[in-house]
Amino acid sequence: MARGITESDVHTAADELVAKGERPTVERIRAHLGTGSPNTVTRWLETWWNRLGTRLQPRRSDFDDAPAELAELAGQWWELALKHAREATLREFAETELSLATQRDALDARSRVVADELSQMRSERAAAIAGERLASTQATELERLVDQLRLQISELTEQRDLELRRADRSEAARQQLDARLNETLETAKSEREDWTEYVRSIENRTLSEVDRSRQEAKDLQTQLNNQAKAQRAIEEQLRKELHAAQSAAISAGQATDVLRGRCEALEQQLSSLRELPAQLEAAFKRNAPKEAAPTSRARRQSPKST
Repeated sequence: MARGITESDVHTAADELVAKGERPTVERIRAHLGTGSPNTVTRWLETWWNRLGTRLQPRRSDFDDAPAELAELAGQWWELALKHAREATLREFAETELSLATQRDALDARSRVVADELSQMRSERAAAIAGERLASTQATELERLVDQLRLQISELTEQRDLELRRADRSEAARQQLDARLNETLETAKSEREDWTEYVRSIENRTLSEVDRSRQEAKDLQTQLNNQAKAQRAIEEQLRKELHAAQSAAISAGQATDVLRGRCEALEQQLSSLRELPAQLEAAFKRNAPKEAAPTSRARRQSPKST
Protein backbone atom coordinates (compact mmCIF):
# COMPACT_ATOMS: atom_id res chain seq x y z
CA MET A 1 0.00 0.00 0.00
CA ALA A 2 1.09 3.52 -0.66
CA ARG A 3 0.75 4.78 2.98
CA GLY A 4 -0.37 3.44 6.32
CA ILE A 5 -3.94 3.92 7.47
CA THR A 6 -5.11 4.54 11.01
CA GLU A 7 -8.12 3.45 12.97
CA SER A 8 -9.56 6.95 12.67
CA ASP A 9 -9.32 6.78 8.85
CA VAL A 10 -11.30 3.53 8.77
CA HIS A 11 -13.94 4.79 11.25
CA THR A 12 -14.37 8.05 9.30
CA ALA A 13 -14.75 6.16 6.03
CA ALA A 14 -17.34 3.82 7.60
CA ASP A 15 -19.33 6.80 8.91
CA GLU A 16 -19.26 8.43 5.49
CA LEU A 17 -20.48 5.24 3.82
CA VAL A 18 -23.31 4.94 6.35
CA ALA A 19 -24.19 8.56 5.67
CA LYS A 20 -24.50 7.66 1.97
CA GLY A 21 -26.83 4.81 2.83
CA GLU A 22 -24.24 2.10 2.12
CA ARG A 23 -23.14 -0.71 4.39
CA PRO A 24 -19.46 -0.36 5.31
CA THR A 25 -17.46 -3.36 4.08
CA VAL A 26 -13.75 -4.02 3.73
CA GLU A 27 -13.74 -3.58 -0.04
CA ARG A 28 -15.92 -0.43 0.08
CA ILE A 29 -13.70 1.18 2.72
CA ARG A 30 -10.56 0.33 0.73
CA ALA A 31 -12.17 1.78 -2.41
CA HIS A 32 -13.25 4.87 -0.46
CA LEU A 33 -9.79 5.44 1.02
CA GLY A 34 -7.91 4.34 -2.09
CA THR A 35 -5.45 2.37 0.04
CA GLY A 36 -5.18 -0.02 2.96
CA SER A 37 -4.54 -3.75 3.30
CA PRO A 38 -7.53 -6.11 3.87
CA ASN A 39 -6.19 -7.27 7.26
CA THR A 40 -5.74 -3.73 8.58
CA VAL A 41 -9.15 -2.56 7.31
CA THR A 42 -10.81 -5.65 8.82
CA ARG A 43 -9.20 -5.05 12.21
CA TRP A 44 -10.25 -1.35 12.38
CA LEU A 45 -13.71 -2.08 10.93
CA GLU A 46 -14.27 -4.58 13.74
CA THR A 47 -13.53 -1.89 16.35
CA TRP A 48 -15.94 0.43 14.50
CA TRP A 49 -18.70 -2.16 14.78
CA ASN A 50 -17.86 -2.78 18.46
CA ARG A 51 -18.18 0.92 19.26
CA LEU A 52 -21.21 1.48 17.08
CA GLY A 53 -23.64 0.39 19.80
CA THR A 54 -22.13 2.77 22.30
CA ARG A 55 -22.13 5.60 19.82
CA LEU A 56 -25.76 5.00 18.89
CA GLN A 57 -26.91 4.30 22.46
CA PRO A 58 -29.68 6.90 23.18
CA ARG A 59 -29.03 9.14 26.07
CA ARG A 60 -31.32 8.67 29.02
CA SER A 61 -32.19 12.37 29.02
CA ASP A 62 -33.76 12.03 25.56
CA PHE A 63 -36.47 9.74 26.97
CA ASP A 64 -37.06 11.50 30.28
CA ASP A 65 -39.98 13.46 28.88
CA ALA A 66 -41.35 10.62 26.71
CA PRO A 67 -44.25 8.41 27.86
CA ALA A 68 -43.32 5.12 29.47
CA GLU A 69 -44.95 3.06 26.67
CA LEU A 70 -43.05 5.01 23.99
CA ALA A 71 -39.78 4.67 25.86
CA GLU A 72 -40.32 0.93 26.26
CA LEU A 73 -41.27 0.55 22.60
CA ALA A 74 -38.22 2.59 21.53
CA GLY A 75 -36.04 0.40 23.72
CA GLN A 76 -37.43 -2.74 22.10
CA TRP A 77 -36.86 -1.32 18.65
CA TRP A 78 -33.35 -0.34 19.64
CA GLU A 79 -32.56 -3.81 20.96
CA LEU A 80 -34.00 -5.35 17.78
CA ALA A 81 -31.91 -2.99 15.63
CA LEU A 82 -28.78 -3.84 17.59
CA LYS A 83 -29.52 -7.57 17.24
CA HIS A 84 -29.92 -7.28 13.48
CA ALA A 85 -26.79 -5.13 13.28
CA ARG A 86 -24.78 -7.72 15.23
CA GLU A 87 -26.06 -10.53 13.02
CA ALA A 88 -25.23 -8.56 9.87
CA THR A 89 -21.82 -7.74 11.26
CA LEU A 90 -21.14 -11.38 12.12
CA ARG A 91 -22.22 -12.46 8.65
CA GLU A 92 -20.04 -9.76 7.15
CA PHE A 93 -17.11 -10.90 9.29
CA ALA A 94 -17.69 -14.54 8.32
CA GLU A 95 -17.85 -13.67 4.63
CA THR A 96 -14.76 -11.48 4.94
CA GLU A 97 -12.83 -14.19 6.79
CA LEU A 98 -13.91 -16.79 4.22
CA SER A 99 -12.83 -14.49 1.38
CA LEU A 100 -9.53 -13.78 3.08
CA ALA A 101 -8.96 -17.50 3.73
CA THR A 102 -9.72 -18.27 0.08
CA GLN A 103 -7.35 -15.54 -1.06
CA ARG A 104 -4.70 -16.77 1.38
CA ASP A 105 -5.05 -20.35 0.10
CA ALA A 106 -4.82 -19.13 -3.50
CA LEU A 107 -1.73 -17.09 -2.65
CA ASP A 108 -0.18 -20.08 -0.87
CA ALA A 109 -0.88 -22.33 -3.87
CA ARG A 110 0.50 -19.71 -6.23
CA SER A 111 3.58 -19.33 -4.02
CA ARG A 112 4.15 -23.09 -4.10
CA VAL A 113 3.79 -23.16 -7.90
CA VAL A 114 6.19 -20.23 -8.25
CA ALA A 115 8.63 -21.91 -5.84
CA ASP A 116 8.46 -25.16 -7.82
CA GLU A 117 8.98 -23.31 -11.10
CA LEU A 118 11.87 -21.34 -9.58
CA SER A 119 13.46 -24.56 -8.33
CA GLN A 120 13.04 -26.14 -11.77
CA MET A 121 14.52 -23.09 -13.46
CA ARG A 122 17.48 -23.17 -11.09
CA SER A 123 18.02 -26.88 -11.83
CA GLU A 124 17.78 -26.29 -15.58
CA ARG A 125 20.13 -23.31 -15.29
CA ALA A 126 22.63 -25.39 -13.29
CA ALA A 127 22.37 -28.19 -15.87
CA ALA A 128 22.90 -25.69 -18.69
CA ILE A 129 25.93 -24.18 -16.94
CA ALA A 130 27.35 -27.67 -16.35
CA GLY A 131 26.76 -28.55 -20.01
CA GLU A 132 28.44 -25.35 -21.13
CA ARG A 133 31.45 -26.05 -18.89
CA LEU A 134 31.65 -29.62 -20.19
CA ALA A 135 31.45 -28.42 -23.79
CA SER A 136 34.15 -25.82 -23.09
CA THR A 137 36.37 -28.48 -21.49
CA GLN A 138 35.82 -30.83 -24.42
CA ALA A 139 36.55 -28.06 -26.90
CA THR A 140 39.80 -27.23 -25.07
CA GLU A 141 40.78 -30.89 -25.06
CA LEU A 142 39.96 -31.21 -28.75
CA GLU A 143 42.04 -28.14 -29.54
CA ARG A 144 44.92 -29.70 -27.63
CA LEU A 145 44.51 -32.95 -29.57
CA VAL A 146 44.33 -31.04 -32.85
CA ASP A 147 47.56 -29.24 -31.98
CA GLN A 148 49.21 -32.58 -31.16
CA LEU A 149 48.00 -34.07 -34.44
CA ARG A 150 49.25 -31.06 -36.35
CA LEU A 151 52.66 -31.46 -34.69
CA GLN A 152 52.68 -35.19 -35.52
CA ILE A 153 51.68 -34.46 -39.11
CA SER A 154 54.46 -31.88 -39.35
CA GLU A 155 56.98 -34.38 -37.98
CA LEU A 156 55.74 -37.13 -40.31
CA THR A 157 55.87 -34.72 -43.23
CA GLU A 158 59.47 -33.92 -42.40
CA GLN A 159 60.24 -37.65 -42.12
CA ARG A 160 58.47 -38.27 -45.44
CA ASP A 161 60.49 -35.51 -47.12
CA LEU A 162 63.68 -36.93 -45.61
CA GLU A 163 62.84 -40.43 -46.88
CA LEU A 164 62.00 -39.01 -50.29
CA ARG A 165 65.35 -37.23 -50.40
CA ARG A 166 67.04 -40.46 -49.33
CA ALA A 167 65.16 -42.34 -52.05
CA ASP A 168 66.22 -39.72 -54.58
CA ARG A 169 69.83 -40.06 -53.46
CA SER A 170 69.57 -43.87 -53.65
CA GLU A 171 68.10 -43.63 -57.13
CA ALA A 172 70.89 -41.28 -58.18
CA ALA A 173 73.49 -43.67 -56.70
CA ARG A 174 71.86 -46.59 -58.51
CA GLN A 175 71.95 -44.70 -61.77
CA GLN A 176 75.60 -43.86 -61.20
CA LEU A 177 76.35 -47.53 -60.44
CA ASP A 178 74.48 -48.56 -63.60
CA ALA A 179 76.53 -46.08 -65.60
CA ARG A 180 79.78 -47.30 -64.02
CA LEU A 181 78.79 -50.93 -64.64
CA ASN A 182 77.96 -50.24 -68.27
CA GLU A 183 81.17 -48.28 -68.67
CA THR A 184 83.18 -51.11 -67.06
CA LEU A 185 81.49 -53.73 -69.19
CA GLU A 186 82.16 -51.74 -72.32
CA THR A 187 85.78 -51.24 -71.28
CA ALA A 188 86.22 -54.95 -70.51
CA LYS A 189 84.63 -55.89 -73.81
CA SER A 190 86.87 -53.48 -75.67
CA GLU A 191 89.93 -54.76 -73.83
CA ARG A 192 88.99 -58.37 -74.56
CA GLU A 193 88.54 -57.52 -78.20
CA ASP A 194 91.87 -55.68 -78.21
CA TRP A 195 93.65 -58.56 -76.49
CA THR A 196 92.09 -61.08 -78.84
CA GLU A 197 93.11 -59.07 -81.85
CA TYR A 198 96.55 -58.64 -80.43
CA VAL A 199 96.89 -62.37 -79.82
CA ARG A 200 95.75 -63.14 -83.32
CA SER A 201 98.23 -60.69 -84.79
CA ILE A 202 100.99 -62.23 -82.73
CA GLU A 203 100.04 -65.73 -83.84
CA ASN A 204 100.02 -64.61 -87.49
CA ARG A 205 103.36 -62.87 -87.18
CA THR A 206 105.05 -65.66 -85.30
CA LEU A 207 104.08 -68.67 -87.32
CA SER A 208 107.73 -69.16 -88.06
CA GLU A 209 108.65 -68.77 -84.45
CA VAL A 210 106.14 -71.19 -82.96
CA ASP A 211 108.27 -72.43 -80.21
CA ARG A 212 109.32 -69.04 -78.99
CA SER A 213 105.99 -67.45 -79.61
CA ARG A 214 104.11 -70.33 -77.93
CA GLN A 215 105.71 -69.48 -74.66
CA GLU A 216 104.97 -65.84 -75.17
CA ALA A 217 101.43 -66.76 -76.15
CA LYS A 218 101.03 -68.78 -73.00
CA ASP A 219 102.27 -65.85 -71.01
CA LEU A 220 99.96 -63.53 -72.80
CA GLN A 221 97.08 -66.00 -72.41
CA THR A 222 97.76 -66.22 -68.69
CA GLN A 223 97.78 -62.44 -68.43
CA LEU A 224 94.59 -62.31 -70.45
CA ASN A 225 92.94 -64.89 -68.18
CA ASN A 226 94.04 -63.00 -65.11
CA GLN A 227 92.79 -59.80 -66.60
CA ALA A 228 89.46 -61.49 -67.47
CA LYS A 229 89.16 -62.86 -63.92
CA ALA A 230 89.84 -59.43 -62.56
CA GLN A 231 87.26 -57.95 -64.90
CA ARG A 232 84.70 -60.62 -63.88
CA ALA A 233 85.42 -59.94 -60.21
CA ILE A 234 84.89 -56.24 -60.81
CA GLU A 235 81.67 -56.97 -62.72
CA GLU A 236 80.43 -59.25 -59.90
CA GLN A 237 81.21 -56.59 -57.30
CA LEU A 238 79.43 -53.97 -59.36
CA ARG A 239 76.42 -56.29 -59.78
CA LYS A 240 76.28 -56.80 -55.98
CA GLU A 241 76.48 -53.06 -55.39
CA LEU A 242 73.77 -52.52 -58.00
CA HIS A 243 71.53 -55.15 -56.36
CA ALA A 244 72.09 -53.58 -52.93
CA ALA A 245 71.28 -50.14 -54.32
CA GLN A 246 68.12 -51.49 -55.98
CA SER A 247 67.04 -53.17 -52.69
CA ALA A 248 67.66 -49.93 -50.81
CA ALA A 249 65.64 -48.03 -53.40
CA ILE A 250 62.76 -50.55 -53.11
CA SER A 251 62.83 -50.32 -49.27
CA ALA A 252 62.88 -46.53 -49.47
CA GLY A 253 59.91 -46.61 -51.87
CA GLN A 254 57.97 -48.92 -49.52
CA ALA A 255 58.74 -46.72 -46.52
CA THR A 256 57.63 -43.69 -48.53
CA ASP A 257 54.33 -45.42 -49.40
CA VAL A 258 53.74 -46.30 -45.71
CA LEU A 259 54.47 -42.73 -44.61
CA ARG A 260 52.22 -41.38 -47.37
CA GLY A 261 49.36 -43.65 -46.17
CA ARG A 262 49.86 -42.55 -42.54
CA CYS A 263 49.85 -38.90 -43.58
CA GLU A 264 46.63 -39.35 -45.54
CA ALA A 265 44.97 -41.11 -42.54
CA LEU A 266 46.10 -38.35 -40.17
CA GLU A 267 44.83 -35.68 -42.57
CA GLN A 268 41.42 -37.41 -42.61
CA GLN A 269 41.39 -37.51 -38.78
CA LEU A 270 42.33 -33.83 -38.66
CA SER A 271 39.50 -32.99 -41.08
CA SER A 272 37.03 -34.86 -38.84
CA LEU A 273 38.32 -33.09 -35.72
CA ARG A 274 38.01 -29.70 -37.41
CA GLU A 275 34.31 -30.35 -37.93
CA LEU A 276 33.75 -31.48 -34.31
CA PRO A 277 33.83 -27.96 -32.65
CA ALA A 278 31.22 -26.76 -35.16
CA GLN A 279 29.02 -29.78 -34.27
CA LEU A 280 29.42 -29.09 -30.55
CA GLU A 281 28.55 -25.43 -31.07
CA ALA A 282 25.43 -26.42 -33.06
CA ALA A 283 24.37 -28.85 -30.29
CA PHE A 284 24.88 -26.14 -27.66
CA LYS A 285 22.76 -23.69 -29.68
CA ARG A 286 20.00 -26.30 -29.97
CA ASN A 287 19.98 -26.64 -26.16
CA ALA A 288 19.99 -22.84 -25.59
CA PRO A 289 16.16 -22.35 -26.10
CA LYS A 290 15.48 -24.87 -23.33
CA GLU A 291 17.22 -22.55 -20.91
CA ALA A 292 15.46 -19.43 -22.23
CA ALA A 293 11.91 -20.90 -21.96
CA PRO A 294 11.75 -21.02 -18.12
CA THR A 295 12.89 -17.38 -18.01
CA SER A 296 9.97 -16.32 -20.19
CA ARG A 297 7.56 -18.31 -18.02
CA ALA A 298 9.02 -16.66 -14.93
CA ARG A 299 8.37 -13.26 -16.49
CA ARG A 300 4.77 -14.20 -17.17
CA GLN A 301 4.34 -15.36 -13.57
CA SER A 302 6.04 -12.32 -11.96
CA PRO A 303 2.99 -9.96 -12.08
CA LYS A 304 0.83 -12.58 -10.31
CA SER A 305 3.36 -13.09 -7.53
CA THR A 306 3.60 -9.31 -7.06
